[in-house]
Amino acid sequence: MICSGFNKRQLQAIADETVKQAGAFNIKGLGKEGYDDARWILLDYVNVIVHLFDKDTRIFYDLELLWGDAPRVEWQGKRIKAPKKLGKAK
Repeated sequence: MICSGFNKRQLQAIADETVKQAGAFNIKGLGKEGYDDARWILLDYVNVIVHLFDKDTRIFYDLELLWGDAPRVEWQGKRIKAPKKLGKAK
């Protein structure tokens, strides 16, 4: 998954919420890199890798080109509710 944010604070907030929501489903990440600098934050969930970029870093690395032959899946905005005992997804 590739996502962009406008600034360090927003990127860290997106990362924090991603970790929180994954935890609500008892999904534990293997690692988190780049959080302090927040130009490129990587969250590793084994089958899903989350890349959170600031604008300049996303343009520079251009991961979309690297994976250009992969099918593109647009976000549908559909929300999934967390199990009741773990809390609701926001």
